[in-house]
Amino acid sequence: MTEYTDILYTVDRGVATIAINRPDKLNAFRGRTVEDMVHAFNRAAWDDSIGVIVLTGVGERGFCTGGDQSTHDGNYDGRGLIGMPVEDLHSIIRNAPKPVIARVNGYAIGGGNVLVTLCDLAIAADTAIFGQVGPKMGSVDPGFGTALLSRVVGEKKAREIWFMCRRYTAADALAMGLINKVVPMADLDAEVRAWCDELLDRSPTALSIAKRSFNADSDNIYGIGAMGFQALKLYYNSDESKEGVKALMEKRKPDFRNPKP
Repeated sequence: MTEYTDILYTVDRGVATIAINRPDKLNAFRGRTVEDMVHAFNRAAWDDSIGVIVLTGVGERGFCTGGDQSTHDGNYDGRGLIGMPVEDLHSIIRNAPKPVIARVNGYAIGGGNVLVTLCDLAIAADTAIFGQVGPKMGSVDPGFGTALLSRVVGEKKAREIWFMCRRYTAADALAMGLINKVVPMADLDAEVRAWCDELLDRSPTALSIAKRSFNADSDNIYGIGAMGFQALKLYYNSDESKEGVKALMEKRKPDFRNPKP
C-alpha cells in the first residue's frame, strides 16, 4: 500500500514526514488513520535512505486530538482489541531504529498527547496545547500513555495530567519535560528541519543502539499495556464508558456514577 486515505507521507532529504490529514477533526484518528500510520511508520523505519521520521498533523490547529469519538459508538472501526491497532502504532514508533520527532503544531490532546510522549523528541509551536481527556470521556490509555508518561514528566505530574484532565501550554510542557523546544509557529518547520539535519550528521547505527538502550529500561510496559488494553475492551462495553460518548454527542456533562444503558 502506497496510497493513504487519512495521512500524507512525504520524503525530503533523508527525512520522512507522516502527517495526519484530518484537519476538520483536529486530526483525531479513526481506525483507518491508525492503519495508515502503522504502514507508513514501517515503510520509513526500514528504509535505509531515511534517517529521521517526523510525525505531525495537517494545518495549524491540531497535531492530534486522539480517537475520533464520532466513530466510537461502543466500538471503533478497525482491527485491534479496541477497534483500532493503537498498540501496533505505539510499538512501531518505539521500534523504528531511528529518531522520531513530534512536530507539534496545535492541540495534542488525549491519544495525541500519548503520541508526543512516545516520540523520541518533540518540538512544539508556542500555540500548542497539551493534555488528557480520558477520565472525562470514559476512556484511558493503560500502557505507554500512563506508565511512560510518568517516566517522562514524573509520577506526580503524570497523575495530575490524567486525573485532572487539564490543559497545558507549550511552555508548561517544556517545563515538565514533555517536549524539547518551543518556537513560534512561523519558525516550527525550520526548527524541525534543523534538528533533523543535525541528526542526519550522526552515526545512524549509534543512534539506533542508543534508542534501543533507552527503550530497554521501559519495555516492560508492553506487558502492562497488553493486559491493560484487554481490560479497556471490557470497559468500553460498559454503560459507564458509553456514558462519556453519549454525553459528548448530546453536548452535556456526563453522569458516570449513574449511567443509563
